Amino acid sequence: MAHLKEIVIDAWRPVALARFWEEVLDDFSIAPYDDDETARLAAIGRTPETDPSVALVGPALCIFFQEPERSMDHQGKLHLDIVGGPRETEVTRLVALGAEVVKVHARYTKMRDPEGAEFCVQDPGSTNSGTSPSIEP
Repeated sequence: MAHLKEIVIDAWRPVALARFWEEVLDDFSIAPYDDDETARLAAIGRTPETDPSVALVGPALCIFFQEPERSMDHQGKLHLDIVGGPRETEVTRLVALGAEVVKVHARYTKMRDPEGAEFCVQDPGSTNSGTSPSIEP
C-alpha cells in the first residue's frame, strides 16, 4: 500500500511561493540550508534566494516548490484545500499575504496563490464526504 510522502508544485518563483505557504500553513517551515546545500547551489550559480527547488517541511509530509522543467502552463496541476480559523478571517489573512479570492461558495472560498494556482479555504469543522468541496457548483 502506498502513502503520501511529499507534494511537488511547479512555481516560477519557488522561494517566494514557499514563503507564502509557510505563512499560510501552521507547523510548516522552509528547510534550513546547511553549508553543503549552499555549496551545491553555488556550484550551479544559485543561492538560497534563487533556489530552483525549495522544501517546505511539515509534521507529516514535505511540500516542494520547484521551477518547471518543460511546461510553461503549470497552473492547476495541483490543488490544496486548507482549513484554519473562521473562514472569513482566514481569507482576509491570506489576501494580506498575496492571495486573491476567486469565488465564495457555501462551504468554502476558492482562492489563487501569488502565482495564480488555485486552492480552497474550507469552513472549520468541514468534513469531506468523499467529494471534494472544490467541485461544488
